[in-house]
Amino acid sequence: MIGEDLTGLESMDQCRRTLEQHNWNIEAAVQDRLNEQEGVPSVFNPPPSRPLQVNTADHRVYSYIVSRPQPRGLLGWSYYMIMLPFRFTYYTLLDIFRFALRFVRPDPRGRVTDPVGDVVSFMHSFEEKYGRSHPVFYQGTYSQALNDAKRELRYLLVYLHGDDHQDTDQFCRSTLCTEEVVTFLNTQMLFWACSTSKPEGYRVSQALRENTYPFLAMIMLKDRKMTVVGRLEGLLQPEDFINQLTFIMDANQTHLMSERLEREERSQTQVLRQQQDEAYLASLQADQEKDRKKREEEDQIRQEEEKVLQSALAEERRQRSLEEEKERKSECLPPEPPADDPESVKIVFKLPNDTRVERRFLFGQSLTVIYDFLFSLKESPEKFQIITNFPRRVLPCLPTEERPNPPTLKEAGLSRSEVLFVQDLTDD
Repeated sequence: MIGEDLTGLESMDQCRRTLEQHNWNIEAAVQDRLNEQEGVPSVFNPPPSRPLQVNTADHRVYSYIVSRPQPRGLLGWSYYMIMLPFRFTYYTLLDIFRFALRFVRPDPRGRVTDPVGDVVSFMHSFEEKYGRSHPVFYQGTYSQALNDAKRELRYLLVYLHGDDHQDTDQFCRSTLCTEEVVTFLNTQMLFWACSTSKPEGYRVSQALRENTYPFLAMIMLKDRKMTVVGRLEGLLQPEDFINQLTFIMDANQTHLMSERLEREERSQTQVLRQQQDEAYLASLQADQEKDRKKREEEDQIRQEEEKVLQSALAEERRQRSLEEEKERKSECLPPEPPADDPESVKIVFKLPNDTRVERRFLFGQSLTVIYDFLFSLKESPEKFQIITNFPRRVLPCLPTEERPNPPTLKEAGLSRSEVLFVQDLTDD
């Protein structure tokens, strides 16, 4: 449960696998998990192996080397001369042994399998030997430290710890862990450290190519790439150490400011480009909306015109059909009887347009004949009914469900001479 809370993993199996990868080192597992959350690749899922991308070929790199003090007095020179053969023999035999050992067994430091574990292991051994009063160590790989320094535009101070060097112990106790050095480093830069006896430290050592120990390298973003801008080697005193770092920082401050200004310009350019893109997109959307509305209006006009055209065509067809029907009705009318026929009825029709039409019919003919006669006239409305004047009544000229056969003129009570009125029902 504790591992789940620290690593931020909800799955117990995934939490167990993560801890097993770090040999159940909770601190290393937590640091690697935090690095992954920040977007830095995990050391157990590294990108394709490639050389460390740090520029060390700049001949303008500031280098400060502190040589060991020369012996003083007769006693000092005597001790130095006595120990010289032993020291020469010891280091010669050690180098020969290490050289021969390479043919028997490859250097295990050449294979980096747990870079975070190497750093955390060094931190623990450092605290066991020198205490907890020390600069804040970067808990991550060297590559992760480079990435963070590049992203944050900060100085990165790299310390390579030589366990076997005679000046290492004094440097750590008298310089690195002093209060003024700790305060200076914690406030001014990122601090990454590892022992060269660890694979991760040995790999960094091969990249930076130190000459002696203690060794420190100041790295920063310069000309768009991480570059070593200062090298400090040898036993430095606290005041000298701070002065040298300050000198390196002052000498490269313009580069760092330039990178910050350039990054701000890139950010402003990106914001400006984004604003321009948004404005262009808004303008494009407005144009598209305008085009859409225009197309809709054109479609609406076209539909209305089509509707008017279809209506006109329908009206034309209806009028043609009406005319054909009038002609057919006219052709089917029985002939007009002569005036002296005793069965004839003279009817005067008053049309809605105040015109008068006169025609004779037979008493025995149906009222439908009167209706068909009026329908066949061009002056007649499309729909109408026939009304008597006195008494006022509508003549049933058309068949209905109750009366499928309209009455004859005689049955309708018409006399030999009648005046009938035609009422227009077209609007109704």
